[in-house]
Amino acid sequence: MRWAPLIPAGSVLDLACGGGRHARYLGALGYSVTAVDRDPQVLESARFIRADLEDGSPWPLAGERFAGIVVANYLHRPLYPLLMDALSPGGVLIYETFMLGNERYGRPSNPAFLLRPGELWDAFHGLQIIAFEQGSAVQPRPAQVQRLCALRP
Repeated sequence: MRWAPLIPAGSVLDLACGGGRHARYLGALGYSVTAVDRDPQVLESARFIRADLEDGSPWPLAGERFAGIVVANYLHRPLYPLLMDALSPGGVLIYETFMLGNERYGRPSNPAFLLRPGELWDAFHGLQIIAFEQGSAVQPRPAQVQRLCALRP
């Protein structure tokens, strides 16, 4: 919510949307939203694409560009370059997920699904970093997280 106003007018991608809370929020702000997840969803405020992003299938959004991309509580490192390519010039990437240290709070606890310190900063160094945070979060539950808001020049 804090960084959503930085997204220029246009279409937004909510990647691995889960229940669609970000898609609904961004749709209410007036964005045209595309939501992607492997589990079927019914989202009145978004175009929904059912896709398993980890099964080796082709990227379901080939050739599409977005003014904003939101990824929350999801990590699949091979998608980093695809996200960079899908972000329009002037577009904003908002990414938040769990990092090492989260295992003491519960799931996810597998290091394969936890960011290393500074990983989002390093992964998206080609973008202009607006904000980067890492460490303890207390809401909505205790966790170790990284957050990145970045602009594609």
